[in-house]
Amino acid sequence: MGLPIPPRPPAPDGLLDRFAAQRVTGVLRGPHGSVYLLDGAVTCVEGAAAPGLDVRLTAAGKVPEQGWGQAVDAAGPQHRVGQFLVREGWLTQGELEICHLAALLDAAFFALPLPPEATSFTPGTAHWLGAVRQISATALQQATARRRAQLDRLRPWAAVDSSPVVPVRPSGRARTTAGQRRLLERADGRHTPYELARSLGQSAFVTLLDIRRLAAAGLVRVPSPAALPRRRPGACLDGPPPGPAHGRNTPTWQLPVPDLLDTADPDIALLIRLRTALEENL
Repeated sequence: MGLPIPPRPPAPDGLLDRFAAQRVTGVLRGPHGSVYLLDGAVTCVEGAAAPGLDVRLTAAGKVPEQGWGQAVDAAGPQHRVGQFLVREGWLTQGELEICHLAALLDAAFFALPLPPEATSFTPGTAHWLGAVRQISATALQQATARRRAQLDRLRPWAAVDSSPVVPVRPSGRARTTAGQRRLLERADGRHTPYELARSLGQSAFVTLLDIRRLAAAGLVRVPSPAALPRRRPGACLDGPPPGPAHGRNTPTWQLPVPDLLDTADPDIALLIRLRTALEENL
């Protein structure tokens, strides 16, 4: 299944701004994701296009799948799954906050903007994970705009977004990052960038960005227009179907990940460096 292409241009999300200004608590459900608010601040974003926190943690081997199910069953109804994971010793508070924010920003990239005509609001609804880390609507939209600007610089290679990734053997020695080499090792000509991101438990946005960069370097085959999947007329996105409730959507072909944290994401890498510096000075 293809990775949905984010809507453009990255215009401000008027609907999200309005609800944030009103300091509401509840969930905004759009066609490609849900945004959870607490007193106007964003606490969680869910979307089928990006691997959720459950997929990231289980793929990294940080939390066993059985343990994740236990956490959701025990603490989900009280909206305290995050606290449960820390209390059981599977994560530190710092790891939980950084991984949660990485998953939130990744999902927001595909879920925003929220079209008013296709978005509903349910007041008072809290996310089962709990309020781990809050982010303002303005900061969230700025981070999403930065990501779209990065992706737009590689738009000539957008044809690789929704097609199986076919690696090309380079004629000479190619310079690649560790993350790009991991993608090339896993690419088998059958799985799309979205499926690779999900199997590796990593950012769908970073995966898409790296695949475009690899295509620009001639290390990934760019499909011909005839080979591209057809999209519905007028459709902005063609996303994968939503996963089961309470985040129990697990990878269909899971592969090990050497790193728990998305250091390839510039915003997350900066947060990790800042947190490390603070801890070293305590």
